[in-house]
Amino acid sequence: MCVSKFIKNKRGRVAYCLLLVVLFLSVFAEFIANDKPIFLKYQDEYFFPVFKVYTDARFGGDFPTEANYKDELIQANINANGFMIMPPIEFSYNTVDYQLNQPFPAAPSSRHWLGTDEEGRDIVARLLYGIRLSFAFALLLTFLSSCIGIFMGAIQGYFGGKIDIVIQRFIEIWDSMPQMFILIIVASVFVPTFWTLLFILLLFSWTELTGMVRAEFLRARQFEYVLAAKAIGVSNLRIIWRHILPNALVTTVTFVPFILAGAIVALTALDFLGLGLGHDYPSLGDLVRQGKDNLQAPWIGLSIFFVLSTLLTALIFVGEGVRDALDKRK
Repeated sequence: MCVSKFIKNKRGRVAYCLLLVVLFLSVFAEFIANDKPIFLKYQDEYFFPVFKVYTDARFGGDFPTEANYKDELIQANINANGFMIMPPIEFSYNTVDYQLNQPFPAAPSSRHWLGTDEEGRDIVARLLYGIRLSFAFALLLTFLSSCIGIFMGAIQGYFGGKIDIVIQRFIEIWDSMPQMFILIIVASVFVPTFWTLLFILLLFSWTELTGMVRAEFLRARQFEYVLAAKAIGVSNLRIIWRHILPNALVTTVTFVPFILAGAIVALTALDFLGLGLGHDYPSLGDLVRQGKDNLQAPWIGLSIFFVLSTLLTALIFVGEGVRDALDKRK
């Protein structure tokens, strides 16, 4: 029933299909944008550089380091003894194109479809890898924060009394802490990485669903089927898990796409401010910063603006579609 209602929502359906296509392309970004061949044949042997590292000496080079497949000697040896199949975009997110005859950032061309950034890296490749990184970060943050928030809200709402008061006062104090100052302090002490940022943002994002779950449990614990389960000796854990939580999740799940969009915005904002991931990561926030710093190269700002606005709008439309599909009044 809910699935059919969601399918009838045109905006939600189109946004969902768009997100699936974007996520599919970003998951297989190595096969679309990479400076390594997808497949190559050399001296009657088959190699898959996308999955395995091969040395320069393996293809007739002189060094024991990883092969540079853009090196003229390596290309000549491979073509003379076999062939290689390159991705449509022959640049990874961190590949600097030293063969360009124009200063960075370079304008869009047949070589770089959306141009390059200020360091000579292909923008399409950075967008593909950046979307994957942002969604992986947002999904992990949303899942972990939702689990903690739902657990705390369930404990508050089900038991009530002093437990509810103590946890509620703690959440009020915790939410009043200056998150940005804490992030600045942490960024100045530690080198921000994917996991450190995830942990820091998790500390402050788990409270988003707590109030809603708490309200649902406060309401549902007085229902007759819950009181009947208590009367026949059903354990509190079983009542929470099997009888109340499924009903509470119906309302909660509608907010997950909005939390997901907020997590993407948070990571992008931190990277833009220089408090997030370093230059070794394909960051969308770094492209936003470059678009601001390079107004003479409008292709950078326009590309990242279009990608971010499209992704966030699609997530909001999916959230609205799920909300309408689960709304019993419709």
